[in-house]
Amino acid sequence: MTRDLLIRGMIAGIVAAFIVTLFARLVAEPQVDLAIAFEASHDQAAHSHAGHAMAMPADPEPELVSRDTQKGIGLLTATALYGAAVGGIFSLVFAVIYGRISTLGPRSLSLLMAIGAFIAIALVPAIKYPATPPAVGQHETVVFRTLTYFAMIALSVVAMVVAIKVGRAFANKAGAFNAMLIAAGAYVAIIIAVQFALPAINEVPADFPAVVLWRFRIASLGVQATLWVVIGIGFGAMADRVLRRQAERR
Repeated sequence: MTRDLLIRGMIAGIVAAFIVTLFARLVAEPQVDLAIAFEASHDQAAHSHAGHAMAMPADPEPELVSRDTQKGIGLLTATALYGAAVGGIFSLVFAVIYGRISTLGPRSLSLLMAIGAFIAIALVPAIKYPATPPAVGQHETVVFRTLTYFAMIALSVVAMVVAIKVGRAFANKAGAFNAMLIAAGAYVAIIIAVQFALPAINEVPADFPAVVLWRFRIASLGVQATLWVVIGIGFGAMADRVLRRQAERR
């Protein structure tokens, strides 16, 4: 059964990747183009000022991958690989939880897991370290910013697991609804502590267009929300069929 669920999880992730690619092309990529244009205009202005002291301006560096390729086949390939990996991991976690930790049906459990994953992996980390388009962020701090972002994701996932265990511990004593509130409170409390503990990063240029930055960040969250919703609904439907067939064979 685990193998069947794994295959369907990867399929759900790939399907989600196609939808995410379309969403990104329509909503996110135009903001990236605007950010690149902003960066190019700054570079051109810097070169024009420096050109007075130079006999001959240096040739621009060749473009390794064209912009059309980046937002076309490159974007689709990257999202397909990511979607397949995420969908596979999602299905394995589902296989562990279903029937052991949760008594929910396949569709409900899958959708609930997708919502939890979006909150823990995308939404909460974005509150501390929101997505940034090109021209935002210094090259010298790329490694540091990457490490802190993934640390925020890891700690958010751990906090979610701890909160679920706390809620389960209080389920029999306080009731399901109160246990859910306790779990949510535990998660929020841990996340507040983590967000205060991790360093703040603000490298947005003062003259960067606020509208472009806002739309890019909303689009980034939209991409993640689309991915998880499609995986949650799509995998839930396929898992329900697999589990029904298995039950019929018994």
